Amino acid sequence: MEGTGGKHGQDGSPEISLRPLDLSDIDDFMVWAADDKVSRFCSWDTFTSKEAGIDYIKNTVIPHPWFRAICLDNKAIGAISVSANNGSDRCRGEIGYVLASKYWGKGIATKAVKMVASTIFKEWPQLERVEALVDVENGGSQRVLEKAGFQKEGVLRKFCILKGSTRDMVIYSLLSFDPQS
Repeated sequence: MEGTGGKHGQDGSPEISLRPLDLSDIDDFMVWAADDKVSRFCSWDTFTSKEAGIDYIKNTVIPHPWFRAICLDNKAIGAISVSANNGSDRCRGEIGYVLASKYWGKGIATKAVKMVASTIFKEWPQLERVEALVDVENGGSQRVLEKAGFQKEGVLRKFCILKGSTRDMVIYSLLSFDPQS
């Protein structure tokens, strides 16, 4: 794949890695976090200042129990996280991911989701289910999850307010005993 700037795996797809995102990644973080195309379907608003990005990394990313940078040649080009639920919902976690728009359509997000799916149930043995909520208009993210082995369960109508508008969301899940691709 040309234009990804990284090494490639045996199947020709970009070779990526996951690692903790930290303050030294702020310039790379701002590439996607300041892009309206990227934040369109995200719960957070587009970042408009480096200071806001630093605060977010300090106060949200670093304390998060499972938040990783998606990297090509150790350069952060996106992020992926899993958030665990508590109490009677502790068997479930939610995955979320974001990728700089110049890397869309290259299989990178799919590969990152597969990497997380292959390890999260071992790292967090209390999880039996990882789910993802995707805006019905975000076809790219739906394809990522389907290619990573997640099952589409249905549409949750008028499920949440995103950027001032009530949105329908598609719910996907992967169970601990589902085949990992």
